[in-house]
Amino acid sequence: MRLAEYIPYYRRNLRIAFPVMLTQLGAALVGLIDSVMVGHYSTADLAGVSFANGIFFTVMVFTTGAVMGVTPLVGHAFVQKNYQQVSSLLRNGWDFTCLLTLFGCLILAAAIPFLGHMGQEPDVVQAARPYYITRAVGLIPFMLFCLSKQFLEGLGNTLVAMLITTVCNLLNIALNYVFIFGHFGFPALGAYGAGIASLIACSLMAICFLLAMLCHSPWRRYLLGAIRHGRSTSTQLRDLAKVGLPIGMQTFVEAFIFTLSFIMVGWLGKEAQAAHMVSNQVADLTFMLALGIGAATTIRVSHQYGLHDYHAMKMAARASVHLVLLMNATGAALMISLRNYIPLLFSNDPEVIQIVSRLLIYAAIFQFSDGLQCVGAASLRGITDVRRPMVYAFISYIVIALPFGYFAMFTAGLGVDGMWLSFILALALAAIFFHVRFWRITRNMN
Repeated sequence: MRLAEYIPYYRRNLRIAFPVMLTQLGAALVGLIDSVMVGHYSTADLAGVSFANGIFFTVMVFTTGAVMGVTPLVGHAFVQKNYQQVSSLLRNGWDFTCLLTLFGCLILAAAIPFLGHMGQEPDVVQAARPYYITRAVGLIPFMLFCLSKQFLEGLGNTLVAMLITTVCNLLNIALNYVFIFGHFGFPALGAYGAGIASLIACSLMAICFLLAMLCHSPWRRYLLGAIRHGRSTSTQLRDLAKVGLPIGMQTFVEAFIFTLSFIMVGWLGKEAQAAHMVSNQVADLTFMLALGIGAATTIRVSHQYGLHDYHAMKMAARASVHLVLLMNATGAALMISLRNYIPLLFSNDPEVIQIVSRLLIYAAIFQFSDGLQCVGAASLRGITDVRRPMVYAFISYIVIALPFGYFAMFTAGLGVDGMWLSFILALALAAIFFHVRFWRITRNMN
């Protein structure tokens, strides 16, 4: 098939993806700036943020992943002009999100007494605990934000999330300056200050989304319809759970290997742990771009699938593969060429700088498979095929890559490099599984 035939699909995908890319990139940049600021406050605080985020994000990616099931279901109803169904999905999505948030908060709270028993250095745990608690509380407004975001993405709108998160991320950075280092009469709180800034920003994002939906008449119709006429139904809650929970489990098992990596790398010392976090956050910048393409892929595939236009559905999925490979190749080239300069932004510790410059080479290598697995999973979500990908993710990340990472780190004596080799293996396997699955399902759709 000629390249010219893909150009309209590139344009349509990018039109949806670009705001999501900026939204995700902005969130990653805030995390990056958090690390830069906290890293210059102290290495122990930087390692504490790394440790706390490793646990927090494992729970968060499950709950937010499960809410992703709202997007394809709303997308199918929206393109079929079943607006009553759209309002009903919003109401039941609210109930589903509340249950997920309660579950997530209980898990995060249960982990607090065990923070000091995971093999981390005492000063790292001391910095991590208050930061972790504020992040756990912040899950409540963040989940409300996620529901609103996924609902509007189902309607094909990604611009509002970009605008809201841009403003709130700028506020987060400003509050970091105030609370981490202590300005304008506030005490210097280090990692805890970064947690407070994130909590305030997440709360504002949820409020802004509610106001946006009230101010735009078509969205207000859905919102008021959900409040006035919507009711909880076991059927829709079951549909949301049937699609959302496998997505949540899939994202959970992927995050789980990264969480355990933060804990296991912490056994090597706070310098290795700080370097591991910095390298992950740099890699996250390009992954956020892939997530944007992935979100657009789910929207485009779900809309075309709902309209039974299977040719356009497959073309949209292929176009996303091309786009993500191009973007991640650019990211990989930048990581390799700037690997000796990027670490200087985060730390003055010579050992941390040396480790980061080495790990960025591994990060550059897995950019391609990371982007491909993201788009493959997103394509499957668009056709609501979510159970088998969950199994594939478990096999790739937990059954194969995690034991390999432990062996490479400690038995083979490769240290933190061994864990990054396991990342390369896990993402490559997942990418192969997801894409083979999508094309097997859709090859006979005409």
